Amino acid sequence: MLPRAPTLPTQCAICRGWEAKRVCAECQVRYAPPTPRCRRCALRVPDGVVVCGACLTAPPPYDTVLAALDYAHPWDRLIGQLKFHAALDLATPLAQMLLRTWQAAGTPAPDWLLPVPLSAERLRERGYNQAWELARLVARGLGCRADAHLLLRIRDTPHQLAFPVEARAANVQAAFAVEPTRRAELRGRRIAVIDDVMTTGATAAEIARVLRQAGAAAVDIAVVARTPAPADE
Repeated sequence: MLPRAPTLPTQCAICRGWEAKRVCAECQVRYAPPTPRCRRCALRVPDGVVVCGACLTAPPPYDTVLAALDYAHPWDRLIGQLKFHAALDLATPLAQMLLRTWQAAGTPAPDWLLPVPLSAERLRERGYNQAWELARLVARGLGCRADAHLLLRIRDTPHQLAFPVEARAANVQAAFAVEPTRRAELRGRRIAVIDDVMTTGATAAEIARVLRQAGAAAVDIAVVARTPAPADE
């Protein structure tokens, strides 16, 4: 289980009401209702649909995608605060929602839970990796291992927002690698990769290819939020 929320009153980051949680239960019910999603890409699908037509036609290189939320109001604002403004107190409620989604989906706990890494330059600039803040909390809830150094970002790339959708795969090509001295730790293992937001899936696809080349048996992706359509990143 994740660490318990503080017992003292805390202002909800959404409605500003005073409760014991950083995101109150009422806001979670109102803004994060259960949503059917494609098991392979996490886009919304009608009830009863497991895999969308696009993923049946062209399966992605990762096995599953879990997403707790749509990247929309009010979650886009909270994720932006965590990612760019050091609002690390928001990592716990966002990780808790992702953990509940994971458990409800029945997805097996991985052997390794890895954050999408930042480049050394970006990490120095920001001072933390929001994906690692999420990953270490989710790993604690799942009872699995997490590591911030097994997967490396070896090329500092411009932010994906700077590119049109069709150019984003090229932007992250050859940007990731497995720590060379630890490749054996991935061989035959189920690996899950955590990030804050998924849009086109270009970053996830490149990481999945790198992990499979290192011998990973399965690669799952878990994100706090999924954009409603690829063009909306």
